[in-house]
Amino acid sequence: MLRKVEWSVLILFFAVAVFARADEITLKNGDHFTGKIVKSDGKTLVLHTESAGDVMIGLSAITHITTDQQLHLFTKDKKTVTGRVTATDGTFEVATASGVVTVAVSNITTIRNDAEETAYEKSLNPGLWHGWNGGGSVGFSLAQGNSETENLALAFNLAHPTEKDKISIYLSSVYTNNALVSPSVVANLVQAGAEYDYNLNPRWFLNAQAQFISNALQDLDLRQIYGGGVGEHAIKSANATLDVIGGLNYTHETYSDGPPVTPPTVPPTLTSYGITNRFMALTIEDDFMLKAGKSTVITQKLDFYPNLTDTGEYQMTFLAGTVTKLGKWLGWQNQLSDIYVSNPPAGTKKNDVILTTGLNFSFNH
Repeated sequence: MLRKVEWSVLILFFAVAVFARADEITLKNGDHFTGKIVKSDGKTLVLHTESAGDVMIGLSAITHITTDQQLHLFTKDKKTVTGRVTATDGTFEVATASGVVTVAVSNITTIRNDAEETAYEKSLNPGLWHGWNGGGSVGFSLAQGNSETENLALAFNLAHPTEKDKISIYLSSVYTNNALVSPSVVANLVQAGAEYDYNLNPRWFLNAQAQFISNALQDLDLRQIYGGGVGEHAIKSANATLDVIGGLNYTHETYSDGPPVTPPTVPPTLTSYGITNRFMALTIEDDFMLKAGKSTVITQKLDFYPNLTDTGEYQMTFLAGTVTKLGKWLGWQNQLSDIYVSNPPAGTKKNDVILTTGLNFSFNH
């Protein structure tokens, strides 16, 4: 059995080994930190410590750094330097495989450790089956007595973002039935679509999209919209994004005009039920997202399509909503949608405004 002195020596040995493996940072005011450097955006450095978790430190406040791990440094002149780092008074000395390289702090744009660099490289090309995030929502209401109504709202959205491009897929449905009226189906709206954005540079991107809408309130059997254009990342930050898109689209839509008359009042060869429109239109679109506090996200989307074939006519879809987190994957969602058509079939209204609320489920893959 080991004696007390031998145990003390072993404990001291392991303590020194653990301490030696830590990265060390000294500030200009004399404060000293040990831990593992995670990353930096060129202005703020993130140090993971055992006692305080992640600590944010301004690079300008640091006077000395010594790392036990290798770091990946990216410079303003598009160079990458990898190795263990010793930094003193604004100068990084990186022990690379080919020798020591000196880099000025003012020339650094990004710093990542091995784990962060691996995660970043995976984000560039995650593969089609990885890197998806999104969620779904469900809302249901039931009334009995003077009215017998059932309302069901379902929605889901998926996004596959990378540094180069982004795929978005969405589907929403609102169904309302009232057994005391005829026809009993009061509302039956389905919206679906997909978009693809390809980044030309950090600001500009190309957009292609397809949308499909069916709306029983307007006797709309199916509206198909295929288009594309150029977009701008007008706002792009951790807490807010705004994308603006302009382009062209082709629209094909079919409206029903009610059930056929039996017997027909005119010769069958002349009987026509429904309206079909085909036209080119402009695409004007914006997508906005804002993180309001730690638990709530506000979204807004506007699609505006001025008709180029029949000038003066247009279509518009407006969506606005909030999602408030109740847990890691569970939230509460509210959404307002407004679907407007300037020239609907006779007997139907131009505007349909729908408010839905319910539970939201989010996931990442």
